[in-house]
Amino acid sequence: MSRIGRLPIPVPAGVKVDIDGKLVTVKGPRGELVSEFHRDMMIALEDSNIVVSRPSDGRIHRSLHGLTRALLANMVQGVTEGFRKRLVISGMGYRAEQQSDNVIILQVGYSHPVRIVAPPEVTLLVEKGYRSIVVEGIDKALVGEIAARIRKVRKPEPYKGKGIAYEDEKIRRKAGKAGRIGG
Repeated sequence: MSRIGRLPIPVPAGVKVDIDGKLVTVKGPRGELVSEFHRDMMIALEDSNIVVSRPSDGRIHRSLHGLTRALLANMVQGVTEGFRKRLVISGMGYRAEQQSDNVIILQVGYSHPVRIVAPPEVTLLVEKGYRSIVVEGIDKALVGEIAARIRKVRKPEPYKGKGIAYEDEKIRRKAGKAGRIGG
């Protein structure tokens, strides 16, 4: 049995879960998420817990069991607390500028500024003197996708460490041409 899949998902107060066949709707204080799951997975609401079970021990059902449970747990967490990714900009002259709630302008060493537009479900916030970008939203996959798209504009390079990196990301530094460490 899947160690993750068999764990029940507690539903906090103020969160409403509606299961209609394979379509699950989760409403909470931050918003509403709707997702459709595989037809073989059995999702039930028992005593303010969401329980996921599988019909057999086949390979596909074992893999879907943990996945379904994890996606449901992310939906519940998203509508209660939300998700946040922080990106840090490093480099001389590199900066971000807030244009609106979901539009930022990046100046990261190109001849032109790069405009990033996020969907309305995601909020972009520039803080710490134009050197930090916070991506917030209720959908974990969407927040991660937007953060990855921003990072892709100028990935951190290993020699000087310039670029856009996640806050907790370790950049492996390389020695330069003369074998020196640092810059």
